[in-house]
Amino acid sequence: MSKIDIIASRHSAFYSPLISTISGGFLKDEGFETSYRAATPEDSSVGAVVSGTAHIGQAAVSASWAFLERGETPPMVHIAQINERDGFFIAGREPDPQFTWDKLIGPGVIADVGGQPLAMFKYAVHKMGVNYDDLNTINAGEAVAVDNAFRDGQGDYVHLQGPYPQQLESEGIGHVVASVGEAIGPVAFSSVIATREFAASDECAAFMRAYRKSRVYVNETPAAEIAESEKEFFPDIDQGVLAKTIEFYRGLGCWNPDPAISQESYDVALDVFLHSGIITKRHAYGDVVSLVQ
Repeated sequence: MSKIDIIASRHSAFYSPLISTISGGFLKDEGFETSYRAATPEDSSVGAVVSGTAHIGQAAVSASWAFLERGETPPMVHIAQINERDGFFIAGREPDPQFTWDKLIGPGVIADVGGQPLAMFKYAVHKMGVNYDDLNTINAGEAVAVDNAFRDGQGDYVHLQGPYPQQLESEGIGHVVASVGEAIGPVAFSSVIATREFAASDECAAFMRAYRKSRVYVNETPAAEIAESEKEFFPDIDQGVLAKTIEFYRGLGCWNPDPAISQESYDVALDVFLHSGIITKRHAYGDVVSLVQ
C-alpha cells in the first residue's frame, strides 16, 4: 500500500472535501495509507509540498502570486479547487437577524489577519458599501488566537472560519450574524496543490479519483453522517455544530462537484487581491492552475 501525506494550511470543516478523502475511505479504496496534518508557522503547506514532506497540500491560487510578483515560477501548481466561496463568518455578542455591515463601524472587530482571510474580509466590507478604514479592527493574531481573544471578552464582533463561530454560538458566547462568502459570491478561495512532478504521476491520478468521489460525497451525504465520519478530526467541536457548519457550507455552494478551478472564480480572486494592494497585476490563469484529469 502506498503512502500519501496531506497538509492543510488551516484545519476547518470548510475543507471537508479534502478531509473526506480520508474519513470517507476514498483514498483507502485507492490503496493509500494517509497522514494528515495542519500547517504551523514552521511547516507551511507550500513549503511541505515543495520540500517533499507532503504530497498534497491545501492552499489557494493566491499563494502562487507571491512568486509571480517576484518574477519567479511558482514551485507548485493548483490541481483542483476545494472551496469556491469564502468560508469565514462574522459573529457578534448578541443575536442580530437584522444585521447590516455598517454596524461594524465603531465597535471593535477582531479580524483574522492571515493574508487571504483579511483580503477577502476587506473586499466583502467594500462590496457591502462600508469603508474598511472606518472599522475599529483588533489584531489578536491568527485562527486560535482570534477565537481565544473573543472568548476572553475582546471585541464586539469576530471574524472566524467555521466551525469555530458556530461553536461559540452553541456555547452562548457569540452569534453568527453574517457570512463573508455570501457577501463576495463565487471566488477561487482554496485549492489542492502539488509539485508539477507529483501532478504528472499515477499516484496523483489515483488521488484525484478519490477526490472526485469525495466531492460528490460531501454534496449528497447527510451532513450528520459526514460529521460523524469526521469527528476524530474535530475532537473539541460538538458533532451537531459540525453538522450544522457542513450543511451551511454545502448550501452556500462551496463544494461544486466539479473539481476544476474556473477562470471566472480565479478572476474574482484577482479582483480581491488587487483591491487590497497585495498584487500589482492580473496574473495569468495558466501560470497557476494545472488541472489533473
